[in-house]
Amino acid sequence: MRSVALLIASYLAVFSWAQVTFQDASNTMLRVDNGTQGPPIEEVHYYYDQWPIGIAVASDGRLFASFTRGSFPPTGSVQNLPANALNTSWNGIDFGSGNSSALINVQALEITPALPQRPETLWLLDTGRPTIHDANNNPSMPYAQPGGPKIVAVNITSNDGGGANGSHNDTVYAVYTFPSTVHYPDSYMNDLRFDLHSDVSGTSGHGICYIVDSSNEGRPGFIMLDLGTGESWRRLNQDPSVLRGPWNIPSYVGNPFYLRQKGMPLTGQLEGLDGIQLSPDGSRMYYSPLSTADLWSIPTVNLRARDSDELAELAAHGNVSSHGQRGGDANGFEGDDQGRIYQCMPTQNAIYYYDPGDLQTHGFVRDPRIVWPDGASVGEDGYIYMNINQLYFQGDWNNGVDTRTHPGAILRAKLPNGASKQRIG
Repeated sequence: MRSVALLIASYLAVFSWAQVTFQDASNTMLRVDNGTQGPPIEEVHYYYDQWPIGIAVASDGRLFASFTRGSFPPTGSVQNLPANALNTSWNGIDFGSGNSSALINVQALEITPALPQRPETLWLLDTGRPTIHDANNNPSMPYAQPGGPKIVAVNITSNDGGGANGSHNDTVYAVYTFPSTVHYPDSYMNDLRFDLHSDVSGTSGHGICYIVDSSNEGRPGFIMLDLGTGESWRRLNQDPSVLRGPWNIPSYVGNPFYLRQKGMPLTGQLEGLDGIQLSPDGSRMYYSPLSTADLWSIPTVNLRARDSDELAELAAHGNVSSHGQRGGDANGFEGDDQGRIYQCMPTQNAIYYYDPGDLQTHGFVRDPRIVWPDGASVGEDGYIYMNINQLYFQGDWNNGVDTRTHPGAILRAKLPNGASKQRIG
């Protein structure tokens, strides 16, 4: 018994002798998470006024950005509607403008390369549903009416070969709108991808656009648009894979997040289907809601099936594939020509990628400056560009109190293994 007591005492003495107290992190011998991983981050551009959302990089290096609309005045284009024309009221119900010839609320951008049948094109996704505020600064979103939600095609071909600083065409050559049976009054178009191959089944041969409907009101799904005929249709309506997670409470910059919209009860993160990305051959669409940690995909042939096939929706639901969890919530997606599916991770201040080759999600780049990466675009220079807009600090999510600090930014990182922009067409 005495020997046991001596043994315990000796262990206590050694522990006491080795202990170092009151040490701070500056000179610690412990392993430390410094918040960084992957290739170096470069700061490309700063935003000192409005907060960006959409981003796209042209072949000549020009950067395009979009800004969703609220009560602030329009800037940058005579096509923008003034703030007092963004919405109208009918029997006390607010509706967004039905103006199909002006921009209302541009959410997302995408650039497709020059092809024999189509110029290099900047595509604008106009939701037709701006956020408006009442006299008490309570936010709301008017319902959409036909004509307002639209896809706009802009020819951005260089006129003189002078690169980003030269002369450019920059003219609208097509506008596509949607019937109320496809884009519901409570729909919200969030992102878009294109396959411009002339031999894509189920299309007119002039390309197809796949669009996210991320409606917070409860009817998320996919909208497809035939670029030759202008016809549109829906798939995966309210499939479990596109729905928001139940009472999803993510953590942003180390703090659990509850959605606090002024004038509304406290809730969790609401958004369903958000990020989408095509495989390089256009045969598979990867996607996920913002408010879950799961990655899904579906063969695009199921999305292209028309309503004339009475089994089209049933077949689409039955062909959804789960790729498991990825380690956090994600919003915008992007892809490269080697098949990686990049996923913006606001809960991790990072971008991850899914590799179809090994069926796993991997960390790509992480940095404390990536405070809500909202949208990304791969350039032909082999960099991925991302908008940083501090979205979870906005007033509309925090009981009217906006704690974002300028500037916002465009950051970029070099892609791995010589990867570059996808060219689906």
